[in-house]
Order: sequence, then C-alpha cells, then structure tokens
Amino acid sequence: MNAKRYNPFSEELKKQFGCRVHRISVDAGFSCPNRDGTVGVGGCIFCSDQGSGSFGIARGMSIAEQVEHGKEVMTRKYKAHKFIAYFQPYSNTYAPTAQLRAAYDEALAVPEVVGLIVGTRPDCLPAETITLLEEYHRKTYFWLELGLQSPHDRTLARIRRGHDSAVFMAAARAVKAMGIRLCVHVILGLPGESREEMLATAAILNDLGVDGVKIHLLHVNRGTPLAEMYARGEIQLLERVEYVGLVCDFLERLHPDIIIHRLTGDGGRDLLAPLWSAAKFEVLNALDDEMERRGSRQGGRSQPVA
Repeated sequence: MNAKRYNPFSEELKKQFGCRVHRISVDAGFSCPNRDGTVGVGGCIFCSDQGSGSFGIARGMSIAEQVEHGKEVMTRKYKAHKFIAYFQPYSNTYAPTAQLRAAYDEALAVPEVVGLIVGTRPDCLPAETITLLEEYHRKTYFWLELGLQSPHDRTLARIRRGHDSAVFMAAARAVKAMGIRLCVHVILGLPGESREEMLATAAILNDLGVDGVKIHLLHVNRGTPLAEMYARGEIQLLERVEYVGLVCDFLERLHPDIIIHRLTGDGGRDLLAPLWSAAKFEVLNALDDEMERRGSRQGGRSQPVA
C-alpha cells in the first residue's frame, strides 16, 4: 500500500512490473529547435549547453552502450533488474520518424529494458511522429514527457521558450487523443509568476486529463542565461520553506489519479543556486512532513483556482 500522501511514479511501476524499475537516461544526440535557429538560439534561459539531466549520462557511447552502462551502475548500487530507457536531453522527437524508430528500437533491444520514456517539446510533434509514438505505446510500456513549464504566455516569453501555450495545448490534446501516457513538466518559481498563477497550472493540467506531472524547482545552473540574470540581481529564487509550501498547495489542487514523477529538480554539478536544492532527500522529507502536518493529500482541493 502506498504510504505517501500523493501518487508516486515508483508505485505505478511496482503495479505494472511487480518490482522497482529504474530509469536510465540516454542521450541520442538530438538537437532542439530553440537552439538550432528554427525557433531560436541559445535555448530556454534555464537550459545549459548539455541539456537537462546531462550530468548523469554516459556520453560518447552508442544508445545501447549507454543503457548497458546504466544497467551496470544501477545493478551495483540498487540490485536493479528491470529498466526503462529515458531519452532525456533536448527534444527527443526532433528528427525524421525513421531516425526516431532506430533510436527507440536500439534501446528496447537491450535485455531487461521494459519500456521507454521520451522527453520533448510540444513544437516537435507532427502528426506522423505522434502516430509513431502511439505504436510504441501499444507495444511497450511508454510515456511521453512534454515540457510546459508554465501555461502563461507572458512567462513563456520571459524564459525564451520559443512557443506559446496554444502550441502546448494542441500537442497535449493530440497526444491524449491517441491514448498515449502523457507526463507534463512544470517549473515553480519562474521569474515574474505569482503564487496564484503557479497554482492555476494545476487546474489546467486537471482539465487536460494528463496522466503524470513532473514538478521542478527553478534552479540556476552555471553557463546559462538564467545565471547571468541571477548575477545581475534580476531574479529572486524560492527559499526551501516557500517551495515546500507551494508544492503541497499544488498537490492538493491536482487530481488524485495523476501520477507524480518528480517533486523537485536538481542542478547536478553545475548548480549555482539555490544551494539548498542539492539536498534532494531533505527536500522530499520536508514535503512529506508538511503534507502530514496539514493532514492533506493529493487532490484534496482539486478544483480550478480562482
């Protein structure tokens, strides 16, 4: 029985496979339209040159070699024996479908790989790509992770996202219409957003009927445009107590069936601020303690925020 006061992805995996399943991050060498000049250059203000999750990836290897390396590490550390290949950095649907199929199939061919997670942007999902993803949804355990970050166009422009909320909404609805499991990324603490605007995001996700959510803290990594803004004193970051309270408020407004894939982010070796976020398990424990203190659960107030 789940002891958490929210619906964690770890429990979903145990229900599906009868044991713990570990994700292995993979860099397939894809780019991003917000970096190669298609919609912009330099990427979002929080994104480094190496893309998200880059510090945990064994680059310079084939996809299969990266997965095998990850298996070795996870087996040694956690005695793991089932794995999901997670195509994480940049936009992992930003290529012709034949190239995508080859990459996904290479990962799935590795023994003990029981599924795929593919992270991408909403402007990298033409109809033929969604059709391909639906094929993988039918033949393996599959999740599509889609970056929203914020549903507010003013914020999207401020973070140089390269698309507006309408593009995300259209992509999310097209994915859901095909029955594909959809996990949406949101960032709390983005520059200029009020608490009310951040909490309103939960109601939007409820209305879309998303299957999962990744909640990220805005953190500053070295070598990013955000780091330059931070050095100039142009942004204010959340303190831990603020973030914990905000996440709990968000969970209370989120439908109880939505699976929580992540409750906080970590900046890895390039983290500049806030330094408290590096103690990830302390943050997660503080979130559990606050939900317990409140006597609340995910979905306890799952209605639109005024």
